[in-house]
Amino acid sequence: MDKKLIGVDLGGTTTKFAILTTSGAIQQRWSIDTNILDEGAHIIPDIVTSINHHLKLYQMVPEQFLGIGMGSPGTVDRQLGTIIGAYNLNWKTLQQAKQEIEAGTGIKFAIDNDANVAALGERWKGAGENDDNVAFVTLGTGVGGGIIADGHLLHGAAGSAGEIGHITVDPKGYLCTCGKHGCLETVASATGVVRVARDMAEEYAGDSELKQTLDDGNEISSKITFDLAKAGDPLAKMVVDRVAQYLGIALGNVANTLNPTFIVIGGGVSAAGVFLLNQVQAYFDDYTFPQVRETTKLKLAELGNEAGVIGAGSLALAFA
Repeated sequence: MDKKLIGVDLGGTTTKFAILTTSGAIQQRWSIDTNILDEGAHIIPDIVTSINHHLKLYQMVPEQFLGIGMGSPGTVDRQLGTIIGAYNLNWKTLQQAKQEIEAGTGIKFAIDNDANVAALGERWKGAGENDDNVAFVTLGTGVGGGIIADGHLLHGAAGSAGEIGHITVDPKGYLCTCGKHGCLETVASATGVVRVARDMAEEYAGDSELKQTLDDGNEISSKITFDLAKAGDPLAKMVVDRVAQYLGIALGNVANTLNPTFIVIGGGVSAAGVFLLNQVQAYFDDYTFPQVRETTKLKLAELGNEAGVIGAGSLALAFA
């Protein structure tokens, strides 16, 4: 009997699950709300309960699985299978994920940072085309990343390799939550795009629906900004151009350092699609040298919300 994999994508509002084949095909999917009450004390027990419930539902037993893989926010110790500092999960203390999930399910367990796991998913079954050299950047509430170099996911001395969101793109720029100024995350995340738009609107004197919306005291989003830019709004076009330049600088640095075959752009902001990609590409070409420019390709992510569970499933392949 062919063994299966379980992928778990742990998020601050929703935890997604999938049962996959060893070739990465999803056979079953489900999700549960992430209960962060009581300092996140319910999260791991809820994961165990949900897995056991669905195995019973599908008439499956632990012996049919190579392992469970999980992507988690926070600082992950892959060897010990622990997590700490996942503040969006309300986890303030060390969580023994591996120990508790293996004890509760009877299935081997592997874990990594959620951005790394999404990178593995896009590399394996998405835009990375299973290439040995893929960099992944996710533009969401923050900016995360993961790097696969010569077939290996990079972690670094403190597990911080691939933190593309903290590449400095403007040394005199906004203060980041990490404590330094001008990180990519401060200008290219969903909140960063809004921040750039607000500041540019204050200096802009021409006609603009984006400026009018902000001057009227109404909320905007990165999606509204990109939609207005696509429709020709002059201020919105300037905002998108500036964001694209910052992304071009950061991704150019990644490419010049690592020369991956693909740099894959995912996350909510990437929903702007080819419109954003083309503008980033123009700046990327400016900031890369010829050999890199000719061999590293920018691509949009293809897996959407499934990248996390697919990448998590690939972690479990280590038990094969």
